[in-house]
Amino acid sequence: MVTEEPPAARAAALVEPEPAGAEDLEVEAARQTAIAVERTRRSWFGRIATIFERSQIDDTLWEELEELLIAADVGVETTEEVIAYVKDVVRKEGLKQPEEAREVLKDELEDILLSVDDKGALWGSGGQAVAPPAVILVVGVNGVGKTTSIAKLANLFKRDGERVLLAAADTFRAAAIDQLKLWGERVGVDVIAGRPGSDPGAVVYDAMEAARARKMDVVIVDTAGRLHTKHNLMQELGKIRKVLQGKDPTAPHEVLLVIDATTGQNGLTQARVFTETAGVTSIFLTKLDGTAKGGIVFPICAQLGIPVRFIGTGEKATDIAPFDPRRFVESLFAA
Repeated sequence: MVTEEPPAARAAALVEPEPAGAEDLEVEAARQTAIAVERTRRSWFGRIATIFERSQIDDTLWEELEELLIAADVGVETTEEVIAYVKDVVRKEGLKQPEEAREVLKDELEDILLSVDDKGALWGSGGQAVAPPAVILVVGVNGVGKTTSIAKLANLFKRDGERVLLAAADTFRAAAIDQLKLWGERVGVDVIAGRPGSDPGAVVYDAMEAARARKMDVVIVDTAGRLHTKHNLMQELGKIRKVLQGKDPTAPHEVLLVIDATTGQNGLTQARVFTETAGVTSIFLTKLDGTAKGGIVFPICAQLGIPVRFIGTGEKATDIAPFDPRRFVESLFAA
């Protein structure tokens, strides 16, 4: 439970006023997405747009497109699949103009992001009615912005009128507990925490008990970001899952993996490990505004089949946007 209140000015500096209505929220989401992809759009995808301004479709166009997509972190495997598809459509439909091929490319990139099946119980078209509290287990290596992302998500739920509780189950690092408490104070939600080195399962148990007693709508669980061995990761997460399911057999309802977009293909490797060990259902992509290689979104969806749900664009609690595939691709190709 949070016991110390930070100075009001410090908290206010990190939590901006929320938009007032649905239309404002849509405008804000579009603005956040544009911010997130600005560097990528101005660099690699800006150059991709340029190669389709030439007078004809030839081998040079395909070669340059391949180089640029790989450079933008779309990855070799996904790039090859995308280009093969676009070339096939161009051939079958007898397309002659480069701008026509460009539209096929855009459609294919959108389809990659849209075709990923929903995995969890809360988000997407497959979202189900979950008896409160809904439980979100947050995983990811240290340094990716996991704690900040939890705070942003908590703030988003709180904005929508949900009662949120945070569980500091990353007991391996004292700093992780302190950081989550501080963010809890900033966004105005309670944090259940134990002592550094304590059993994370016990923290989760206390959090679930508190959530039921206080009639919370959502519990967000932070976990340790260690990846030195898959065995340790699986063992720790297994304990947490056992505790959660002792309280609610359907929990966790989402396993949210936080990935730092600036790590590029390393982020994809992390995603593979966590998908194998933690049953990841959705992804929060952080620091997208800090890289010119935002193409990492495509191999994550294409190769792992995990949907991106949120993107982070800064350090404030409001620097978050729900991920919209069409909006994302349109922003990449915007003039």
